[in-house]
Amino acid sequence: MKPLLLVALLGCLASVFASPVAKVKWCVKSNQEYRKCTDLAAAAPVFTCVKKESTLECIVAIKAGEADAITVDGGDVYTAGLNNYDLRPIIVEDYGDQTPDTCYYAVAVVKKGTQFGIRDLAGKKSCHTGLGKSAGWNIPIGRLVSMGIIQWAGVEDKPVEEAVGSFFQSSCVPGAAKGSKLCKLCSGDCSRSHSEPYYDYSGAFQCLADGAGDVAFVKHLTVPDSEKSKYELLCKDNTRAPIDSYKSCSLGRVPAHAVISRKDPQLAELIWNSINGVQNFNRFSSEAYAPAKNLMFKDSTKRLLRLPANTDSFLFLGADYMSTIRSLKKEQTPGAASPAIKWCAVGHAETSKCDTWSINSVTDDSASIECQNAPTVDDCLKMIMRKEADAMAVDGGQVYTAGKCGLVPAMVEQYDSNLCSSSNDKSSSYFAVAVVKKSSGLTWSTLKGKRSCHTGVGRTAGWNIPMGQIYKQTSDCNFANFFSSGCAPGSEPNTPFCQQCKGSGKAVGDEAKCKASADELYYGYAGALRCLLEDAGDVAFVKHSTVLSSSEVDNLRLICPGQANSVPATDYEQCNLAKVPAHAVVTRPEIRNEVVRILLDQQTKFGTSESDPTFRLFHSENGNNLLFKDSTKCLQEVSAATTYQQFLGNEFMVAMSSLRHCSDTTPDLERSCTFHSCQEQ
Repeated sequence: MKPLLLVALLGCLASVFASPVAKVKWCVKSNQEYRKCTDLAAAAPVFTCVKKESTLECIVAIKAGEADAITVDGGDVYTAGLNNYDLRPIIVEDYGDQTPDTCYYAVAVVKKGTQFGIRDLAGKKSCHTGLGKSAGWNIPIGRLVSMGIIQWAGVEDKPVEEAVGSFFQSSCVPGAAKGSKLCKLCSGDCSRSHSEPYYDYSGAFQCLADGAGDVAFVKHLTVPDSEKSKYELLCKDNTRAPIDSYKSCSLGRVPAHAVISRKDPQLAELIWNSINGVQNFNRFSSEAYAPAKNLMFKDSTKRLLRLPANTDSFLFLGADYMSTIRSLKKEQTPGAASPAIKWCAVGHAETSKCDTWSINSVTDDSASIECQNAPTVDDCLKMIMRKEADAMAVDGGQVYTAGKCGLVPAMVEQYDSNLCSSSNDKSSSYFAVAVVKKSSGLTWSTLKGKRSCHTGVGRTAGWNIPMGQIYKQTSDCNFANFFSSGCAPGSEPNTPFCQQCKGSGKAVGDEAKCKASADELYYGYAGALRCLLEDAGDVAFVKHSTVLSSSEVDNLRLICPGQANSVPATDYEQCNLAKVPAHAVVTRPEIRNEVVRILLDQQTKFGTSESDPTFRLFHSENGNNLLFKDSTKCLQEVSAATTYQQFLGNEFMVAMSSLRHCSDTTPDLERSCTFHSCQEQ
């Protein structure tokens, strides 16, 4: 037996040592790009090269695992993010010198001395970087359609390519149907690859320089410095401007090119480390492969930046650019849209209440409320941004994130019934407090090393305000160095801040444990207080009214910085962590008025004790604070002119920016929304 065991062991060792080192399979689309890639692989053997005929073939190969990565422009980031491919951007090109610049301008370049403006382009000859590319197609054609310069009623009328072909005399649009007017000016095979000489930025500019076209749609860095004096930009106001005036004379600002890959954190890590580990090879130069340019990366790239985790194509491109692409790719929806607003609920209990609301909102066979649901508030905010949902009520910390992502506060909860009928614009607010058991003898100065109960990560009273205070005190972003353990729903599993969470109470297979939804029994105000009362924690961070409404109020005390002793719960105005704004309904700016109109109507029907008893908007049957706070007396309109910063107030904004010194406290959604701002200002 022993020799057999030895043979088996040696066989295992041989297979271990023979297993290949993980390689990054980079996808390329031309012979020149393949040459550069193989030279890179010689300098950095972690790379291997996969040649395909087009970007789409590369996307398909990455999806199938035959390749791992390729750098593409925004239009292709959109395509790669579609459900059938499900790829995501992981790294972005940075074109900035001193400060990061992960955006570029789409411009229309013409020869100086030609006498026409942007509104005179009909019948002219056009040069484009490629079909579906940002600066060369999506932005200029989307802009010309939205300005009414190109007449197009939508896909149900005719394809947009046909409308463009009718508008221009002839064009070179690499990737268009061969033999069509859109390929007429091309000097090669009209493919969307470097085998077409007029492909990409340099190719489209060459098309103009050669006199083949009258206008080239490119990015602002395309025209060489030595040539700038011979060319001008077409501005949206029908004037012209010098090449370097792109900031005031462009067709739009779009995100930089990005490296896309599969949704695999380990693969993303490998790609990032491999690219950064390259030495003795200039990744951002195509000089050795002239006349080709922009091989593998744009030649204007200064460095690469890693995108925040969970950034998808929508978050990377932004709502404005996504809307432009969709308007060119999708059919215009015929007929009137649904009159209902889609409310987003988090978890089973909220979804159940929302469904009841929806049923009760039906009048004349039409519902005013439809329900969508998601596992977390941030997922709901994403749905609202994508127009898959329309509105939800969130706390101040989440209003902050929503505002960073382009949403606006439309209505605010009012907790004082006397102010519901008041014409004064006096928004509700509440006090964030730290509550302990009277018997514990704890004070703020003796909190270190204790267990903490939080309403949820990123929530105002339960996380942002208390952790902001602790950071101010310790300058330490690792809060596990302050509290020994706790329950902060929304924390990463297997961290100290999930240790004390209860879940849904199921004996086995409890997926709700530490989730930021009502399915976690220690989530929210009532949940955090329950965590304290059930001795899962030593301190709970909640709002003042949560303590006052508890049957245990006489056995609870408040603690706060600067006070040596605890105080009764009724002394919240003297002992609190901050006065913070009430919860608000957030939505997209363009549907704000409709959301306000429907909610005012709904609270008339279901918002008071005298209203329809079959459903009560501000009452929760199977939980606490579902959809709205149970202490809400009414919803009041937030002025349309009020920004999220003004709504939250200076004190709150200062607290949030202080806490954001700790990068771990920034939600992934907020990181993605604030990574770059390429939307039209």
